[in-house]
Amino acid sequence: MFVVVFPMMKRSGMALWPFIILKSRKDSQNETLLNHERIHLRQQIELLILPFYLFYGINYLYNLIQQFSHEAAYRNIIFEKEAYDHEQDLNYLQKRKFLNFLHYL
Repeated sequence: MFVVVFPMMKRSGMALWPFIILKSRKDSQNETLLNHERIHLRQQIELLILPFYLFYGINYLYNLIQQFSHEAAYRNIIFEKEAYDHEQDLNYLQKRKFLNFLHYL
């Protein structure tokens, strides 16, 4: 995992395997944000990276058609649900089961 700062981002962070891209350097001290993005890195590895992005995009578009709202569509992506539900648990990745995001289908 490599952490990169890219100030032009709209969101605080993004996981783009093998990078965590942050909006500001101070975000590198935010353990909750880093944990959220690490969960995404694990999801990406489990789906062999490229299929993750395909499923992520399809899930977002499906949610957008259902909910007509970018924020609601984003928050209801199965990968985001898992990451938001467990971002505060800094030990989550040590106990997480393989393909755990499938519980959010």
